[in-house]
Amino acid sequence: MSKYYQSLDNEIKDYFKVLEPDFPDWLNEYIDTKELLFQKNISVTCGTIYSTLFESKFFFSSLDHSVAVALIIWHFTHDKKQTLSGLFHDIATPAFKHCIDFLNGDYMTQESTEDLTTKILKNSPEIMALLKRDNIQILEVDNYHLYPIADNDTPKLSSDRLEYSLSNALFTYRLRTLDEIKEIYNDIEIELNEENEIELGFKTKKIARTFVKLTSQLSIIYRENRTRFSMQFLADILKKLNEEKVISIEDLYHLKETEVIKIIENSKYKDVFKTWKNAKKIFISKTEPKDVYFVHHGAKVRYIDPLFKGTRMSECCKIAEKIIDKNLSYNMDGYIHLNFKF
Repeated sequence: MSKYYQSLDNEIKDYFKVLEPDFPDWLNEYIDTKELLFQKNISVTCGTIYSTLFESKFFFSSLDHSVAVALIIWHFTHDKKQTLSGLFHDIATPAFKHCIDFLNGDYMTQESTEDLTTKILKNSPEIMALLKRDNIQILEVDNYHLYPIADNDTPKLSSDRLEYSLSNALFTYRLRTLDEIKEIYNDIEIELNEENEIELGFKTKKIARTFVKLTSQLSIIYRENRTRFSMQFLADILKKLNEEKVISIEDLYHLKETEVIKIIENSKYKDVFKTWKNAKKIFISKTEPKDVYFVHHGAKVRYIDPLFKGTRMSECCKIAEKIIDKNLSYNMDGYIHLNFKF
């Protein structure tokens, strides 16, 4: 077993056993490479875990997510190449995860770091040696979009979308118990969708409806006012520190989040960061507020309309259709702010 796995929280180990009871030993050497182990230092919450605006206290790392995605793919395909594409899909994730997309102005698609995946893999002697040993070409594992079970377009269900839905519900926001997660997961199978493409889908309509309700709830959390404000706020601090030569974009790919936070707390932005860190609520107004830092834009809409026996839930279940419609109508027009200015 890998050093990574041995150091895991027991709650995460129990979750992994749900995803794949027989952990594939061949995966361990890949997990224990330098580039992947760095992802242990990055929270999947995009930095929001560090503010009291959010209730989450559980640190589920980018590496935990990637390993879990790999386990789901392995569970359903037993294909090494597809599984590795899932393991590697977030290897280019920097500190504060998708905040870098907000910094890059890519808050609507949040894919601005994905082009670095191939470069990071090629520059890793460890990973390249393992791939060579296993007779796997880099182009077979550096793009998980190649495999529909690993990734596909919204609102389809992929291993990536399934994983962050389950782990966020279980750990980050404590919306479901492990037994409830297990019930959802064990109802999933590979089906054929309307485009004649394989896709994860549900055997039982009731469980599929439960999943739609859960993921619609999460979808709003991912783009609600406190989330959009926090991600843009962190991105703007990093942008200012970058412009002032205090921190480089490259640093975000080599420093732990805790190390980046120390830099912020030793900078001239320490007071505004402390205000955000200790905030209890966010303010919103219909008109542009004066003399305060505010955020006024939308964000990527992450939602899932899963298959039930080959048909979209929105097409075969009126309740699911209403839940999804309500989710998609969430208003992001307001001006969000806290009472400070840079």
